[in-house]
Amino acid sequence: MKIENCYLTNLPKISDPRGNLTFIEGSQHIPFDIKRVYYLYDVPGGAERAGHAHKNLQQLFIAMSGSFDILLDDGYTQKKIHMNRSYYGLYVCPGIWREIDNFSSGSVCLVLASEPYCPEDYIRDYQEFIDIR
Repeated sequence: MKIENCYLTNLPKISDPRGNLTFIEGSQHIPFDIKRVYYLYDVPGGAERAGHAHKNLQQLFIAMSGSFDILLDDGYTQKKIHMNRSYYGLYVCPGIWREIDNFSSGSVCLVLASEPYCPEDYIRDYQEFIDIR
């Protein structure tokens, strides 16, 4: 897969003086049914998360609070995306190496995934990732 297959998407935002509301429906606002939801929080300053690719898993990353950077790498091109709005989602297709860093204090990264956790789907060694490209 190529980085061009990954994209930022505007999620529905219902503005209200009492507070905004955003919702996500699988296969409606994202190109997959949601089978797993998890979130990263209390990430210490200077720490990095991810550092892997997936063979089949599709994901949508959302900055629920605060901000962070996501580096995408398809083995040929790299692109860094700053996430800081809860009504934007970053769709990441299979076959893309990702690294998440530069977490602001109190940030929360929500991830919607197309499949349940499966250790065999991960490519955790960057050289292996490059070799199978």
